[in-house]
Amino acid sequence: MSVVIPPAHLTEEARSDWHDLQVQTRDPAPFDPGNLGHLPEPARRWLRHAIRPGTPLRRAVVLDSHGAIRIGSAWRSFRAHQVLAPPAGYVWAARAWFGPLPVHGFDRYRRGVGEMRWRVLDLVPVLSARDDDVARSAAGRLAAEFVLVPAVALDPAIVWKAVDDRQVGARVAEHDVTLEVGPEGVLESVSLRRWHDGHDEDFRATFTEEGTYDGFTIPVEARCSWSGDEFIWFHVDQAIYR
Repeated sequence: MSVVIPPAHLTEEARSDWHDLQVQTRDPAPFDPGNLGHLPEPARRWLRHAIRPGTPLRRAVVLDSHGAIRIGSAWRSFRAHQVLAPPAGYVWAARAWFGPLPVHGFDRYRRGVGEMRWRVLDLVPVLSARDDDVARSAAGRLAAEFVLVPAVALDPAIVWKAVDDRQVGARVAEHDVTLEVGPEGVLESVSLRRWHDGHDEDFRATFTEEGTYDGFTIPVEARCSWSGDEFIWFHVDQAIYR
């Protein structure tokens, strides 16, 4: 499987993370639905739906997506590329538009460090931050996005807790994530308390469409909100598991 070239406009450090995080899973075991007996029923239902039997349990993915993000009162369209390898980290690189001007940048999280860096024409800084607040929020995002790499759900480090017949809790690193699963195993939403603007706030991603790539069925359209206030939606156009 060939290496996915990192997007342009990454810093040297972000480029290094991109290369490291997309390293192929070594000797991935094939998925056996019979190994789910220890999980609460909604988690079993989701994983039986999300992973085709015999699929190699790859734990990293490269995603291409498009969507829109709200900045102030305006919605800005974007196209993005992301490498995601929970719990190790992610790099999300995107291009948006402010009128006729392109804005390039990235968000990333690895080894406890979070960073955001965005520039107009790759020259004029729009946003640059690398501090504890960014790291805490980014860690919460990584915890929520583990559902895009379903094989990670089988990691013994994730602690599951039964809630009811539709909801199940997952302790991912230091975050308590709630998954809502439909009767056929379709993942409908994830939610958690996530750091935002200096305090913990309710974060929720609601999923409205799914697709199958490399034996994994994942949400491909999501609408994300802070305390019910939607701020971003995205659609996954391609996923390559590694």
